[in-house]
Amino acid sequence: MKENLDIFKIKTNNIPPQKGRILIAEPFLHGDYFSRSVVILVAHSKKGAVGFILNKKIDFSLQEFFPGFPAFDANVYLGGPVSPDSIFFIHRIGLLLPGSIRVTSNLYWGGDFEILKSMIAEKQVHPCDIHFYLGYSGWDSGQLEDEIKEDSWLVTDVEEEIIMRDANQVSWSDFVKKAGNRYSIWENFPENPNFN
Repeated sequence: MKENLDIFKIKTNNIPPQKGRILIAEPFLHGDYFSRSVVILVAHSKKGAVGFILNKKIDFSLQEFFPGFPAFDANVYLGGPVSPDSIFFIHRIGLLLPGSIRVTSNLYWGGDFEILKSMIAEKQVHPCDIHFYLGYSGWDSGQLEDEIKEDSWLVTDVEEEIIMRDANQVSWSDFVKKAGNRYSIWENFPENPNFN
């Protein structure tokens, strides 16, 4: 029986968390935000970590949140449980947007929001180059590392292109597949085994 339970242990989780890497929730991690979630880390240090959930797309218009925001068909996601009334964004605009923080070679976090709105109004930004998030996922010093030790998260690398895909095209299962054969059983395991 112990061997069967080992399939849910993340034995190969020796990849340390750092900005630009992703966290894949183990199959039984519960909660509205983190159940079967995939998180991109945009910051990680001894002080803690910040990330955004990549696969919880919501039907939400930026114009509802920001009256006067230019018409723009961008994807909006639940970013996490912290500051759920605030908007955050990651993008591929790069340093053309002042205040942007580099996450990977071509992926950036944040920047001057007023300049972003002007760039959007002038059609200098394509919707596929930016994702918006309601709230963010945050961990205090050592908290994420403790959750990783408890096998709550699998840390892995992934191509930037996948991070910026529409959530309708990429799911938790897709990220699990990319993590390797060891985790393939996760894909078929029901979210709530009691309902199986």
